[in-house]
Amino acid sequence: MSLAGQYLVLQLLIVLAVLVAVVAISLAQSAAAFERIEGRRALSAAEALGNNPTVRELLPDAEPRSGAALPAVAESVRLVSGSERVALARMDRTVVASNDPGMLGQPLELGASRVMEGRAWTGSVGGSGRALLSAHVPVLDDSGEMIGIASISRNYPSTLERLGEAVPNLLTYLGVASVLGVAGSLLLSRRVKRQTLGMEPSEITGLVENREAMLHGLKEGVVALDPHGRITVANDSARELLGLPADCVGKALAGLKVEPALKDVLTREQPAADQLVLVGERLVVLNRVPIHSRGRDIGSVTTLRDRTELSSLERELGATRTATDTLRAQAHEFANQLHVISGLIQIGEYDSVVQFVNGATVDRTRLNDEVTGRIHDPALAALLIAKSSLATERGVTLQLDPDSALARVDDELSRDLATVVGNLVDNAFDAVTGLPGATVRVLVEEAPDGVTVTVRDNGPGITVKHPEEIFRQGFTTKKPGPAGGRGFGLALSRVVCRRSGGDLQVANDQGAVFTAQLKRGGAA
Repeated sequence: MSLAGQYLVLQLLIVLAVLVAVVAISLAQSAAAFERIEGRRALSAAEALGNNPTVRELLPDAEPRSGAALPAVAESVRLVSGSERVALARMDRTVVASNDPGMLGQPLELGASRVMEGRAWTGSVGGSGRALLSAHVPVLDDSGEMIGIASISRNYPSTLERLGEAVPNLLTYLGVASVLGVAGSLLLSRRVKRQTLGMEPSEITGLVENREAMLHGLKEGVVALDPHGRITVANDSARELLGLPADCVGKALAGLKVEPALKDVLTREQPAADQLVLVGERLVVLNRVPIHSRGRDIGSVTTLRDRTELSSLERELGATRTATDTLRAQAHEFANQLHVISGLIQIGEYDSVVQFVNGATVDRTRLNDEVTGRIHDPALAALLIAKSSLATERGVTLQLDPDSALARVDDELSRDLATVVGNLVDNAFDAVTGLPGATVRVLVEEAPDGVTVTVRDNGPGITVKHPEEIFRQGFTTKKPGPAGGRGFGLALSRVVCRRSGGDLQVANDQGAVFTAQLKRGGAA
């Protein structure tokens, strides 16, 4: 059934229910009006009968079916008042005159009447047949003493009779209500269909079901906010990526435990596509699109993609490219050295050849021995040796502090050290490249509960007003990379340190000094 049809049926059912209630109320009001109006008339007729001189004179000694005076007076009053039944009874309640022969000589039925107390009364008296509205009046003699009872009764109208009287009005009410109901249903249906883009309820249900299936089947996260910052949609992937609770829908984003940088991205205009945000240790790409309908701002939809694995591959590719460039530079350097050796051999300077070869070997061996003699963790030692070759290419002197010492560590701590040291050394290179006497110094110290790494350079130091600002994700003093891919190294390094129970701090001491503390597994 269409939406208009459903509203029409609902309205007609409501009209029918109201009509039944009106009929019931009308019948009750009709009965009450009958008792009020006709009761007064019956009481007036009974009083006229009781005050009749003939009745007052003959009633005390009257006998049933003896004499015609009392029956004549009673019948006259009944006819004038339009009543159904009349009766005169002595004090012992014996009926001596009535238009109903069956009542003669029988006790007058009083019901709840208080006429025996000398009071006039009107009310319902139920007999063997139809209920009657009766009026009972005491008959008094000249001295004011009660000598009998005068009774006038009227039949209650039946339900069908009262309903028949109300039918014309009820039909009018039903017609008016039906017209109003149909018109209201059509108008309401049109308004609702405008708001639902002309779709019927079954179509809306199907659309919602398809939307839910699509949203929760997407690997990418989807978060929708209304203009007040409340979450209206959040699929499973978005909840997992952002760490949102299962009941986040309907709650304000400001009241949830979400990183400030992430809240800023979700609620503000996005200047460019594919904005990167660090969520925990995950690098997430967000695209926010404001949604407008009929010229009104109804919120925004943000899609999220986990780029952590891709970023790891990019870093690995970058490391491979760096190693390739280093090998190319070393190959060029070795080619030059081979040319020198070849020239010395051609001119017969054999002693100089031996001396030159020994010198080149000693320089290379000294660097490797210096690193591997103090750093026994293979991953970190290899990283520092590779960085030293890169430093030579960039005109920077990389020094390992003589106080450095590190034994072999577990795989997780080794990976964390490589991540942190690599980011800190690369940032130091960027800070001093091109400066005269550019130097980067690395100190690695081992403690029972973890490892402390200090990286210092002789560059300009931290120039921002608040040094902690450099650890905010997205912050960078370099030229922005593609898709905003800069400004995450220090933020990620601090996350890695704090995850293990340590921390990453920065200070200025004739250049920037970064101190990273990483705890061993279980030390935190």
